[in-house]
Amino acid sequence: MPLLSTTDLTKRYPGGVTALDGLTLELEPGIIGLVGSNGAGKSTFLKIMLGLLAPTSGALTVLDIDATKHGPELRQYLGYIPEFDCLPPDQSATDLVTHLARVSGLPATAARERAAEMLRHVGLYDERYRLIGGYSTGMKQRVKLAQALVHDPKLLLLDEPTNGLDPAGRNDMLELIRRTGHEFGISVIVASHLLSEIEQVCTYLVAIDGGKLLRAASLESFTRETEVLVVEVIGDGAAYLQRLVAAGLPARAGAGGSILIHLGDHPPYDVVRDVAAEMGVGLMRVARRRDRLEDLFDVTEADIARGQHAGV
Repeated sequence: MPLLSTTDLTKRYPGGVTALDGLTLELEPGIIGLVGSNGAGKSTFLKIMLGLLAPTSGALTVLDIDATKHGPELRQYLGYIPEFDCLPPDQSATDLVTHLARVSGLPATAARERAAEMLRHVGLYDERYRLIGGYSTGMKQRVKLAQALVHDPKLLLLDEPTNGLDPAGRNDMLELIRRTGHEFGISVIVASHLLSEIEQVCTYLVAIDGGKLLRAASLESFTRETEVLVVEVIGDGAAYLQRLVAAGLPARAGAGGSILIHLGDHPPYDVVRDVAAEMGVGLMRVARRRDRLEDLFDVTEADIARGQHAGV
C-alpha cells in the first residue's frame, strides 16, 4: 500500500490563483521532503492531505483513505505541525498535549503518561509545567511536535518546522525529525523551502514549483555524480583550456573560471595531469560534478510543460 497517491490533483482559488496544477505522484513510506519556493503550493497540498481543504479536481488517497471524502477518519492517523504560531500562551505544555491526547481518544491517565513521554522525546520534560507563553520559539516548535506525536500517528506532516529558529535550533529540530522517523517508524513529510535542511533528514524528495511537479525521486538521485569532470587551476586557465581541447578533450569553460570536461568512455585524468605539468599550472580541484538541488528550480515553464522534470 503506498503512503500517498494523487491523480491530476488541482486546486484553484478564487481570483484565478492556481496552487496545485495536475499533480500526479505516488509515495512510499519514509521521510520525504516536499520542497518548493514560498507560494509553490506546499501548504495547500498538506491541507488537502489532511482533508481540511477540498481540491478543485483530481484524486488523493493517504494511507489508502480518500482524503477528499473521509477527512475526519483520516486525521486520526495523521500528526500535523502548522507553519504559524497556534499555541495558547496561558497553558502549560503538559496540559495542552494531554488535552489533545484525550481529544484523540486516549483515557485520562494514558493521555497524561503519553504526553510526558512525548515531551521527554522532544526535550521539554523538565519544562513541561511552564506556561507556553514563556517559551522560546524553539521550545514552542518542540511543543508542536509533541502534540503531533501524542496520538501515535502513522504519518507526520510538518509545514516549515524550522521557521523562526536560529541555526542551533534548526539543527536540533531536524535531528528530532530524523529520530522520530527512524526510532518510531513513523512516515514524515517535511515541507520546506530550504533545500539544505531537506538534505539533512530526508531520503526521498518531491519538488514542486508553481503547483506543478518538477520531480519526485530518491534524494541520492538528485545529487548523484554526473558525467562531467570539474577542473579548477591556479595559473592561466584560458591557456590550459585551449591545450586540453587541442589534446582532444571535450572541454569547455564553466562558472567561476572552472573547466568542465565530459568524461565519456576514456577518462581524461592522465591528460589533465600531464598538460598541467607541462604548463606549470597548479591543479586546485579535479572532481566529478554532482547535481545540485538548486538546479531543480532553474527551469522554464516550457520545460515543465514538456515534462522534462517530471517524477521518476
